[in-house]
Amino acid sequence: MKDKIIFGPAGKPLDYNGSAYTSSKYLSKQGLHAFEYQSSHGIRIGEKSAKILKKQSEKEDVLISMHGPYYINMCSKEPEKIDASIERLVDSARVGEWMGAYRLVFHPGFYSNQKPEKALEICEQSYKRLLERCEEEGFENYTFAPETTGKKSQLGNLDEIINMCQGFQHFEPTIDFAHVHARGRGILNKKEDYSCIFSKLENGLDIKRLHCHFTTIEYTHNGERKHHNLNEYPEYGPYIKDLLLNLIENDWKATIICETPLRDKDSMKMKQIYESLI
Repeated sequence: MKDKIIFGPAGKPLDYNGSAYTSSKYLSKQGLHAFEYQSSHGIRIGEKSAKILKKQSEKEDVLISMHGPYYINMCSKEPEKIDASIERLVDSARVGEWMGAYRLVFHPGFYSNQKPEKALEICEQSYKRLLERCEEEGFENYTFAPETTGKKSQLGNLDEIINMCQGFQHFEPTIDFAHVHARGRGILNKKEDYSCIFSKLENGLDIKRLHCHFTTIEYTHNGERKHHNLNEYPEYGPYIKDLLLNLIENDWKATIICETPLRDKDSMKMKQIYESLI
């Protein structure tokens, strides 16, 4: 990987006319070396296409991650929903191995009127079953990446995500800084506001490359409401420069996946800001 910090879009580039699985060359020409394939509404890519993505991304030096289905709930009160969620993540691991995804991003679930401690306990029991299924399937190259969530009804604050990743092999965090900002009702307003996040990550986990999501975001008292573009700052935060300064000063390797509506265009803006700081 050329750079310590690399950038790329969540989903197919806006002006690219081909299929998402063939977009690596296009991204590389733009100077973007990360791509998060979106399976948010179900896994629809087949083995042949996934392997094309792997081959092309390796050739173009583009690091692949995959976002799994949104309808995963590993702490549901309904056992059948947990069973279905486990199988969706098993499918994600299978497809991720085909495409060479270094992270399999997913949202852990919802509290559903359970105490957070109980929801986390159920989730961790579900993860044990998930890893057993992956072992049964013979998967070798997979890393589940539970994401910090943006709504207060969702399992997945920073401490919970760190706890999950401490307890299991094949787990690394996805830190969605917009979600942290929205869940905290706008807590990331200056460079120093990130210190607690990075301190917790350093103290709790041994991370070689931090997988991140970033967008400016609108929120309510319940958390996340809507993603916005970078040019809508300062009406909507957080500010990408504050994050980049923290990463640079603390010598982090990071992949930053842009989730604004202008995903690849704003990825390039992020990269330009980064290059102006180093």
